[in-house]
Amino acid sequence: MGDREGYLRRAVERLGRALTLVKASAVYETAPMYVEDQPPFLNAALSANTDLGPLALLRLLKRVEAEVGRAQRERYGPREIDLDLVAYGVAAYRFVERGRTILEVPHPRAPERRFVLQPLFDLDPQLELSGLGSVNDLLQATETDVESVRRLEHVVLSL
Repeated sequence: MGDREGYLRRAVERLGRALTLVKASAVYETAPMYVEDQPPFLNAALSANTDLGPLALLRLLKRVEAEVGRAQRERYGPREIDLDLVAYGVAAYRFVERGRTILEVPHPRAPERRFVLQPLFDLDPQLELSGLGSVNDLLQATETDVESVRRLEHVVLSL
């Protein structure tokens, strides 16, 4: 919601201060899932190199969300920006704190989310999501959702 492209660009700029950004996907406008009565989202993916571990990287993402202007609202509802750690190389991690899962990579719902898979495919069609399969195969399994993900040719994320 709000200046969607601006939020994405500011997030990339801030992430570039802490990570070595390698590649950015195209930007896609996507239909919302779960809470469908809301405007479409913008989605993209970044590939980066870092010395941060997965949990520290997640904390960085949440800090950048706050810096860019994210306000806490209804889960899956409209938001300014939402940064997720979808994969961490070929590793599989699960961090649990006080009985609650804080982080799981690869993201366990990635296989059902074409809006996640399409940008990942842009970065690396051969990417393997540990325990879930290749992005290429997972993307093909979401062909029924192809109309819900539309590439925006006029929006480019510069590294």
